Amino acid sequence: MMMSSSQRHAYGYGDALYWDARYLADGSASFDWYQRYSALRPFVRKYVPVSARVLMVGCGNAVLSEDMVKDGYIDIMNIDISSIVIDMMRTKYVHIPQLRYMQMDVRDMSFFDDESFDCVFDKGTLDSLMCGMDAQLSASQMLEEVNRLLRPGGIYMLITYGDPSVRIPHLNQPGCNWKIILYIIPRPGFQSPGGDSRPRSIMEPVPLTESGQLPAGFVLEDPDSHYIYVSSYIPKLLLLRKTRQQSR
Repeated sequence: MMMSSSQRHAYGYGDALYWDARYLADGSASFDWYQRYSALRPFVRKYVPVSARVLMVGCGNAVLSEDMVKDGYIDIMNIDISSIVIDMMRTKYVHIPQLRYMQMDVRDMSFFDDESFDCVFDKGTLDSLMCGMDAQLSASQMLEEVNRLLRPGGIYMLITYGDPSVRIPHLNQPGCNWKIILYIIPRPGFQSPGGDSRPRSIMEPVPLTESGQLPAGFVLEDPDSHYIYVSSYIPKLLLLRKTRQQSR
């Protein structure tokens, strides 16, 4: 069952009422934004140990967390602004102790202590806020909270349709101390037109300029590719030490 046009535009993407209405309309059907775990697995296994404490923000009704548990992950906290979908997912996964669910707004995750997680996983949540009301403020609040919750060396893995020109400025906002590695993967089902005898491996990081942008002349194999930003949290004290060492 699809939402009517009037329903879709009645609320902002950062509003719980919008998502409550959407999940009530969708019923028990699951949906994974952008990519399934099978495509993301190489990146997840490379950067996130199975023993990591993971926070899945904007979990929705996706099966991503379930697939991660099947792959050996043991501690995944799932949050969403919609109490409707959280109730659905709690019921669905009541038999899987590795998965926990809590209704929460990513712009205020004060329920959790500082440095509570090894990995924050975001597949489309920042994008949703960027499409909603007060987008700039909402994105800033969310990223400040993500930065606060990560342990030293922790990973914020962002899967988004936003290229570096529109995402790097947010990731590099004041107060967020991250080392960023970028990967680009084609959308599911994309078929290359051919002609490239040496296609770039999806596991090969994309070099960024000093300003955090794609190199001049960089061509996307798929114009509608998805971007994976792997942002490692650098504590402020360590960042200050590195800055002093570089200035000597």
